[in-house]
Amino acid sequence: MAYTKIIVIHKRLDKAVGYAQNREKTTLSLSDALRYTMNQDKTEQTCFETGINCEITRAYQDMRETKERWGKRERIRQGYHIIQSFAPGEVTPEEAHAVGTEFVRRLLGDRYEAVVTTHLDKAHLHNHVIFNSVSFVNGSMYRDQLKDYFGGDGVGIRGTSDAICLSHGLSVIEPEEASRGTMQRAEWEAGRHGKPTSRDLIRQDIDCALREAYTMETFWKELRRRGYTVKRGPNVKHTAIRPAWGERNIRLDSLGAGYTETEIQSRLAAIRSGEVPLLELPRLPIRSPFLTPGCRYRVRGGIPRYKPRKLTGFRALYFKYLYLLGAVPKRRPKNRAAFLLREEILKFDRCQQEFLYLTKKHIETAEQLSMQYDALQAKIDALTDYRRSLYGLRRTGHSEDAIKEEIASITNLLRPLRQEMNLCARIESNLSKMEEAVKIGQECQRQ
Repeated sequence: MAYTKIIVIHKRLDKAVGYAQNREKTTLSLSDALRYTMNQDKTEQTCFETGINCEITRAYQDMRETKERWGKRERIRQGYHIIQSFAPGEVTPEEAHAVGTEFVRRLLGDRYEAVVTTHLDKAHLHNHVIFNSVSFVNGSMYRDQLKDYFGGDGVGIRGTSDAICLSHGLSVIEPEEASRGTMQRAEWEAGRHGKPTSRDLIRQDIDCALREAYTMETFWKELRRRGYTVKRGPNVKHTAIRPAWGERNIRLDSLGAGYTETEIQSRLAAIRSGEVPLLELPRLPIRSPFLTPGCRYRVRGGIPRYKPRKLTGFRALYFKYLYLLGAVPKRRPKNRAAFLLREEILKFDRCQQEFLYLTKKHIETAEQLSMQYDALQAKIDALTDYRRSLYGLRRTGHSEDAIKEEIASITNLLRPLRQEMNLCARIESNLSKMEEAVKIGQECQRQ
């Protein structure tokens, strides 16, 4: 079962030698990617290497000369790095390398210089393919587009790889298995950690609309009432919807089982006939910063009651915002009230972090936030100047180990200060958007 992914190499060739001196920082530079694929340490003394349309020993020079010949040395995209991985125990090194070379010859043909190597340092054998972004035939740039990756049967990166694997009797990733690879990484990570994703929100809105609808026409009307744009008709191949907070259309058939147009019609008919009862919709998981596990205590005598202090300034704004997202346990807003804020739910953790920071630092006004930012900047400047002086001491013969240790400690102090300063800048930039979101949410509640 071959899994493939493609990485763009952006670094400039004239800086490649300098970047090659620091492997951690240059894994995406063209010259270093070539060095990495041919790294003997990665291949346990045996490395399967093949140069396609170039000499394996001077592949980097051939690619650079091609760019110079066609006047494209300064282009941003210098090359591409494809990784083709196989399931543990499924292939031998020889077979993995044969699949990799056949894959590159079929994908790139006689147009681009490429290097194919097979690494044996992992339980799963994997090929690394580095190829030039400029064709040596006509100087055209390789265009990395979604269709070039997904393609179809026997077309594109994944399609070509799958076709070759099948011809060699190897398994391929089925569409269901590949679903993670077709979604954005942030969305996949959110789902893995139990957080709501944009598709979760859309599916819940569809379920809510089904509860209110009796026919497909009223279903589409209910979706539009919730702010959705519906794209369907005789000339539309795939029915799609776009939420009010979204930037692009989402095909219904990409939402999973039960959400294609045909399946929605069947669900609606089953609900209408009474075959399927209306289910209570689960609330999307949002962790509240106001509820923490605790213990019960028996207290003798009366407990003095204190009037809670009213929040003001920025903290009051954030509290209203969290309330509209449903994070405050008391007096939750109606389910329909804040559907325009659905996109903001995906940013809940960030909003919670900002609110707790403002509370901890007792920041309520723009002036206080600016003062905190300036104080952090002053600390960073002082530490940076001190670290710069330590770099100078290294050239004067002082104990290098002691100086390195001190520099490392200063760097460790700078990191959280810079993160805190970035948090202040983020709060400042988000205030106007948050005020607008609170306004929209409150208007929705009044309707």
